[in-house]
This record gives sequence, structure tokens and C-alpha cells, in this order.
Amino acid sequence: MNISPIIQIGDILVSSEIITECFSCNYEECKGACCIIGESGAPMTEEESEQIEAAYPEISRWMSSQGQSKISETGFFEIDSDGDIVTPLLGNSEECAYTRFENGSCFCAIERCHCAGGCRFIKPLSCRLYPIRASVLSNGLTALNLHRWDICRGAFEKGRREGVRVYQFLEKPLVDAFGEDFYRELSIAADMFKE
Repeated sequence: MNISPIIQIGDILVSSEIITECFSCNYEECKGACCIIGESGAPMTEEESEQIEAAYPEISRWMSSQGQSKISETGFFEIDSDGDIVTPLLGNSEECAYTRFENGSCFCAIERCHCAGGCRFIKPLSCRLYPIRASVLSNGLTALNLHRWDICRGAFEKGRREGVRVYQFLEKPLVDAFGEDFYRELSIAADMFKE
């Protein structure tokens, strides 16, 4: 098994795949499949669930009636089999309750609401950072690893065609999550890796 080198920036451990692998979301191909396929909802923090709750009167206007019913039933989040806070899924399906369909494509209702000026919250950071998965280790460090999912194969291929690295594609959410200094150091590490 190949293990990628790890880069440490402060208290964050970064898999080198994040700076060597290419990625550029290919929405035209997947049509938002990551919102409707998966074993559980999108991971989120308690603070994020509170932000959704606070903005829900606006967010709900962008949601399907099924999604609204699910939130009325279960609340703004669920706890999955791993004990994590996640977005609720509809019934026995894999579809996130916070989805919105337009012309056969799936969008995030929270993000649609944000883009329309209805709320400040964009969407859970785990969604914004994908295909990076962040986890807090037992020693308190945060680990950032690259997740590979078959439905995103086209995004990895598109990233290679365009020459866009994972960390470049995700600059804004990485800065929002970990700060500009972190991103600057990550970019320096990427340049060193290229050499």
C-alpha cells in the first residue's frame, strides 16, 4: 500500500496528495450527485447546525417539501452510526434534506439561499472542502486527507486537463477554515514539492 508523505503546518497534517493531485469539480457530468449519494449525511459541527437553524426560515424557501418535512420530523441534523453530527437524509434514501433540484440537476438549498443573499452561512465546511476530508486526531492535530469517490472521477480528470491542483481548487474554503497563513505555507510547500 502506498502512503503519501505528510506535510505539517502548525497543528495541521496535510497529505501530500492534496498538493500533487489535480481536481476541478465537473458539475456538468455529475449534476450534484454528492448531495444525493452516500451512506450518511454531510458531516457538520454543532455550530454549523446552529447557523442553519438560525437561517432556516430563509433556507427552507429553497428546499423541497420533502426536505422541509424531514427537518420538521428530525430537526436540523442527525447523528450517524459513527456518532457524528450530519445533515439529515430523506427517508430510506441517500438524498440530503437540504437539496434542491433544478432541470434535473441537484444543488444545495443552503448555498442557493446564500448566493441569493438570504443567509450568511454558505454550507457545511465538509461539503465545501470536498474532496478533502478533515478529521481531528486523538493528539489534537487536524488531519487533511484526499478522499476518492467514483462519482468524482470526472472531476479528477478535468483537474488534470486544466492543471488545477486540489489545494488550488479549494483555496477559498481552505482559507476560510484554516486561515491565509496556512494557505500561504501550503502553497510554498506545493512549490517545493514541484521542485
